[in-house]
Amino acid sequence: MPTPTLQGDYEDEAPWDVVSKIRSNGSREVFSIAAEWLFRDEAYSLIVEMLKRENDPMVLDRGIAALGHLHNPAAISIIASYAAHSDENVRCSVACALGHFPNNPEAVSNLLILTHDDDSDVRDWAVFGLGVQGDADSPEIRDALVERIADGDEDVREEALVGLSKRRDLRALPVLRSLLDAQELKVRVAEAASAMLGLPSDPEDWEADDYKRALDETFGDNPQN
Repeated sequence: MPTPTLQGDYEDEAPWDVVSKIRSNGSREVFSIAAEWLFRDEAYSLIVEMLKRENDPMVLDRGIAALGHLHNPAAISIIASYAAHSDENVRCSVACALGHFPNNPEAVSNLLILTHDDDSDVRDWAVFGLGVQGDADSPEIRDALVERIADGDEDVREEALVGLSKRRDLRALPVLRSLLDAQELKVRVAEAASAMLGLPSDPEDWEADDYKRALDETFGDNPQN
């Protein structure tokens, strides 16, 4: 059976069948992908105008997510204007969308605020965008990541650890070493250890003991060396 496609002439039936199926599925992912199918300038204007008219949190959620996927820096201020929205799904989309501009000062300042959000998913996306996707570095960013490595949510803690280790901040070492003592070597712990060691990627054959040995050789037994 042929794969459904949007390619073809305007009069062809197959692409319109696909459009009908897409319209019946109102998920955030479908909206975001569909926005990217349009010419980016037209899509940007369309979504911005839609957001001006909408108050429905579900629509705002999808529109903000789509703006992030368009990678237009002009959207940053619009996205950030929803950072204090009462709906956690909208704020989560804000954090995710701003993560597409992780080195922009306005995006960074709003992501810093969102790392303190009441919702763990919002904090997770904010920490991921700020610490992992972004390369921006400052005492404020590092302190925010240090605070989040003690977060009540495991995903947030691990993303913060990766971000702090990426900046080779030695305050990550005690937490990193304790996690390397766990029974299972988790992917993000290995990623954090590799970042702290300055490795370009995670060595495929390394176990927790290999990372611990390398950390000891590089930083010594004193985590503040």
